Amino acid sequence: MIEALRRRARLNALIRDFFARRGVLEVETPIMSAAGNTEPNIEGFQTRFSGHVDAGSPVRWLRTSPEYPLKRLLAAGVGDCYELGRVFRNGEAGGRHNPEFTMLEWYRVGWDHHRLIEETVELVRAALAMVGREASLQVLSYRELFIDAVGVDPFGADETQLRAPLAGVGINPDGLTRDDWLDLLMSHRIQPHFPGDRITVIHDWPATQAALARIRPGQPPLAERFELYLGAVELANGYHELNDAVEQRERFARDLAVRAARGHVQPPLDEAFLAALPALPHCAGVAVGVDRLLMALAGTGRIADVLAFDFAHA
Repeated sequence: MIEALRRRARLNALIRDFFARRGVLEVETPIMSAAGNTEPNIEGFQTRFSGHVDAGSPVRWLRTSPEYPLKRLLAAGVGDCYELGRVFRNGEAGGRHNPEFTMLEWYRVGWDHHRLIEETVELVRAALAMVGREASLQVLSYRELFIDAVGVDPFGADETQLRAPLAGVGINPDGLTRDDWLDLLMSHRIQPHFPGDRITVIHDWPATQAALARIRPGQPPLAERFELYLGAVELANGYHELNDAVEQRERFARDLAVRAARGHVQPPLDEAFLAALPALPHCAGVAVGVDRLLMALAGTGRIADVLAFDFAHA
């Protein structure tokens, strides 16, 4: 445990030095918010404030990421910034997940997702160098990845073609969407085969998986988003950021409709974020799972190995 704590401290120092040398400002934003995350596959923790009602909504949500307040700071003119801190996701506990974990998130004004890919790779390589390791790099589009790995065009194939490479995997197809089948191909047939000593970056995702990324018009339209993997482990998710408040509200509404159909909690929208979004400058942002990076540096598949105390012993 002691060596794991020392490695974490060295990585934190490396991260802060990395951004200090680049003129990126470290900031701190609230851990509790009056708004929640609408993403259908993420569940937040709630708590209740017992003080005077003038303080606002008594129901508060522990942040699942610092994204919304960071973008409010960007809209206010703070410029390039990052936050290194704890985030919380309910229901995520196990070998690779802890409900409380550390996230690094940063934004670059005037950049697109391709330029941010380069800086994210630089940071991961600097972390690897800290423990005397190196990694090769492969950057390819979502379409190139699927064609190379499973011989399927993710944009042109029908559902039968998407399901074919998953023959033999015990999957209940009831209610699964096209995006579900694409995700299953990624998790069962593609991602596990990424070489352990390679950084793999996948960019230009289906527009249906845009999250908070811009969509580039075309045939097909593409989400200006990327994911970065070290070996088979996803470390980072980045966007060329959307700054259209009307479209973002529509995406939130679609998320809530999915959550309602699943019988999940309906968190309140972050109206302060939506109000600030039209002033968000052209920018790109990325979130990195620090604990997963530490797991890769330590060569372990157990998140408990990089924590002082995991959820079961907290």
